[in-house]
Amino acid sequence: QSQLVEYGGGLVQAGGSLRLSCVASGVKLDYYAIGWFRQAPGKEREGVSCLSSSGGSTKYADSVKGRFSTCRDKAKNTVYLEMNNLKPEETAIYYCAAARYSYSNDTLLEATGYGHWGQGNQVTVSS
Repeated sequence: QSQLVEYGGGLVQAGGSLRLSCVASGVKLDYYAIGWFRQAPGKEREGVSCLSSSGGSTKYADSVKGRFSTCRDKAKNTVYLEMNNLKPEETAIYYCAAARYSYSNDTLLEATGYGHWGQGNQVTVSS
C-alpha cells in the first residue's frame, strides 16, 4: 500500500526558513517523480516543485525559484523541500505527491499527473 506522509510544517516569520519532509512507503523513489504542491484557503492547488525519479532533474514554479529547493535521501525514502525567505502569501497547506515515471528525468507541476498524495501539512508565515 502506497503512502506519503509530510512532516516539518509550522509557523515561521516572514523571511524565515522551513524544511518539509515527505516520507514514502510503498513508493520506490526510482519509479516516481515527487512533487510538492500547496493550497491556500480559497485558492487552487499550485505546483511548487518536482524532483524526477532519476533524481537528476528538478522543476520549480517561477514564484519560488531561487528560494526553494528539493532533494531526496533514497536510503530514507524521503524527499525534502527546503523553503527559504518565506512570504506571508505562501501560507498554505503543503502536499507531497508521487507520479509514476520510472527512471526518468521527466518533471511536472500539474496536479492531474499525480496518483498518490500525502495528507498535507500546514505552513503559516507571519508578517
